[in-house]
Amino acid sequence: MIQRIQSVYLLLASLALFALFIFPLANVLDASGAKRIRITGVYEIAENGLVQKESFLLLTIATVVLALIPLVLIFLYKNRKQQMLFVYLTAGLVIGYSYWLSTLLKSATVVSLQASDYGIGIGLSSVAVLFLILAARGIKRDDQLVRSADRLR
Repeated sequence: MIQRIQSVYLLLASLALFALFIFPLANVLDASGAKRIRITGVYEIAENGLVQKESFLLLTIATVVLALIPLVLIFLYKNRKQQMLFVYLTAGLVIGYSYWLSTLLKSATVVSLQASDYGIGIGLSSVAVLFLILAARGIKRDDQLVRSADRLR
């Protein structure tokens, strides 16, 4: 039953986490120049393009692994209890990842960030948590449907 609504929500959660590679977390303008903070590192904007100043290799690997988990969870549709448990664990991991991302963002910038400095990428992990919660609701609804069908037999 891959064609259920929770599969769509899990796919959207995975896409939201993969979109972190596209959208910047923050764009900082200070006295030393303009910086763009992404999942892969801190980039300085120069006249010849973006120049990477700092690399976030561990964060990049964690993002890829965390984004692949919802894709794998789609195929656990035969065991709904296990799928529900892993969805909740993944939501907890994404919340922990968001905290790690915010502390890393504070340490990567020399100046304090204003509200206008944040990019689209900063909210994508929250969107992924929302989709994971919606997927858990869909799994719970499917489980209730199967139990009610079993009672009718």
